[in-house]
Amino acid sequence: MTTALHGLTALVTGGASGIGLATARLLAEHGADVAVLDRDPGGVPAPLRAFTADVTDDRAVRAAVEGAAEVLGGIDILVNNAGIGAAGTVEDNADEEWHRVLDVNVLGIVRTTRAALPYLRRSSVASVVNTCSIAATAGLPRRALYSASKGAVLSLTLAMAADHVREGIRVNCVNPGTVDTPWVGRLLDAADDPAAERAALEGRQPTGRLVTSHEVAAAVVHLASPAAGSTTGTALAVDGGMAGLRLRPEPRS
Repeated sequence: MTTALHGLTALVTGGASGIGLATARLLAEHGADVAVLDRDPGGVPAPLRAFTADVTDDRAVRAAVEGAAEVLGGIDILVNNAGIGAAGTVEDNADEEWHRVLDVNVLGIVRTTRAALPYLRRSSVASVVNTCSIAATAGLPRRALYSASKGAVLSLTLAMAADHVREGIRVNCVNPGTVDTPWVGRLLDAADDPAAERAALEGRQPTGRLVTSHEVAAAVVHLASPAAGSTTGTALAVDGGMAGLRLRPEPRS
């Protein structure tokens, strides 16, 4: 266990599985006292503290954030990770689905940050890290709704960073590529040929494999740490080189 975050407190939304759970665990391993906010936090392991809230419910979010801050003794780090996926072109999802996804992925960040700001303002090392996506900056097929929501998260991150930098609150985001999470697993299970679909997802990332939740968590912990004290308004890609690399096709044998 390292102690780079010893004495700091952190709240992670969507922290019961996938990237969120990996992040909460790694924050704790680095010495932070960590609370998890999730719709279903059952099974969240100690020493993580668990709080129940749906990020679409402002009253529940405020109550959970207040409860977490009371138990932790404040909030130094907020990780806005809660989110849902969506597949399809602009033709494939009804207005109700657009509202649902944007409510979770964008307004969920708004609600949680709004509730946490009074506590973040009391911290001398306050940091917010939002989970964004490669979908915010790259055109991915059949991800219109999801991409729109993550594009909004990227813009929101920059605006929040500008709004709160003079209050001593840093705001950044991570842009993962395709991560080997339960949601991706469900997409693969629903594909006509799961093995071929996995190979296609792995192949579009220059490293030739899916990103791991731990790798995203490591990026979040770096951005949240006081060691990154001069980093704000930044989107850190964790995408196996997908955003920036343009490899030539491998020669045929």
